[in-house]
Amino acid sequence: MYADVSTPARESAGPERAGGHATVVVIGGGQSGLSAAYHLKRRGFTSALTGTDGPDSDRTFVVLDAEPAAGGAWRHRWESLRMATVNGIFDLPDFPQPPVDPDEPSRTAVPRYFAAFEHATDLPILRPVTVTAVRRVDARPDGELVVDSSAGQWTARAIINATGTWTNPVRPRYPGQERFTGIQLHTHDYVSADQLAGLRVAVVGGGISAVQQLEEISRAATAFWYTRREPVFRDGEFEAEVAGREIVAKVAVDVEAGRPTGSVVSYTQLAWTPYALAAKERGALQRRPMFTAIEPSGVREADGSFTPVDAILWATGFKAALAHLEPLGLRNESGGITMRGTQVAGEPRVHLVGFGPFQSTVGSNRSGRQAVNNLLRQWNAASNGTSSGSGFATRAYAGGGAAAGE
Repeated sequence: MYADVSTPARESAGPERAGGHATVVVIGGGQSGLSAAYHLKRRGFTSALTGTDGPDSDRTFVVLDAEPAAGGAWRHRWESLRMATVNGIFDLPDFPQPPVDPDEPSRTAVPRYFAAFEHATDLPILRPVTVTAVRRVDARPDGELVVDSSAGQWTARAIINATGTWTNPVRPRYPGQERFTGIQLHTHDYVSADQLAGLRVAVVGGGISAVQQLEEISRAATAFWYTRREPVFRDGEFEAEVAGREIVAKVAVDVEAGRPTGSVVSYTQLAWTPYALAAKERGALQRRPMFTAIEPSGVREADGSFTPVDAILWATGFKAALAHLEPLGLRNESGGITMRGTQVAGEPRVHLVGFGPFQSTVGSNRSGRQAVNNLLRQWNAASNGTSSGSGFATRAYAGGGAAAGE
């Protein structure tokens, strides 16, 4: 197992930085951001934090990460989520994971692994840095982009966005919600079942996290499970990489058509994982249709009856955290973003990694590599006076394609 590793000293300088120029700015330091940064360095990009700093610098990059240390969203996973429970963490590029203690919390094991990777690869990461906006310098399609951040203003030729979903939880609104006198929290805020012990808890959501949290909460409290649709469990053992490939194949159809994507489980269905089987054996998987309203001391059921509850856990998932990209106007009329591989179809200077088909950990790695490959193809094609290479990106999407087999 990797020992705890101190992050490079320059990372602590993030907030004091007055900005600068990088050929590529990577926004986000989770799995997809680290993968992209690794492949940039491997393909000859150098740190934008050292050496010549200006628009004429030759292929430099920097990673701006909002977290205070390595680990991305894994730093915030609930306390009781153990390595035996997670659905598989795919290796970072050329950096095999050490033997895993199945009883160790993922919120400590995964960040330690990420920190060891950062230490070994010596990536130019600034943290904690919050990116507030990305905008165009001018109307030229090959012009610079400006990244406004707490570490100053950066200019870049391209952006690889790897901000994930953790900072954008979906919090549904129901009639009477503001009058509820009990506890309301989201998966984003959930720590462990201890905070709900002995209570009557409504667990809302039909995804993987909802089932995990339902299982453990039902051991310490009286739990009621609510979903909008009847949950569908698929037969057979769960294989993380197989599921990741399924997501790539199915979600690609939506993002290439510019349609908003659904939750991961809406594409893959639920798996009979050990925690799902444990919940089933104890009778905790008794799904109820969504309640119609929330009252001060409980919920009004779909059949009109009333169920008193002390707490509501909204295990209702997350959406891509892309508010900082709004100045670029990437979304279409339906609210989706049309993609070609990792590249935004309407703004080829922007790549989204760990997004859409690439939300799984295996997908995050592949999208980081694909984004770098596509950037280089596009720039090489431009310098040779040929097409931008977006057709390659589209082909690479289909069923994993070239990105999976490179």
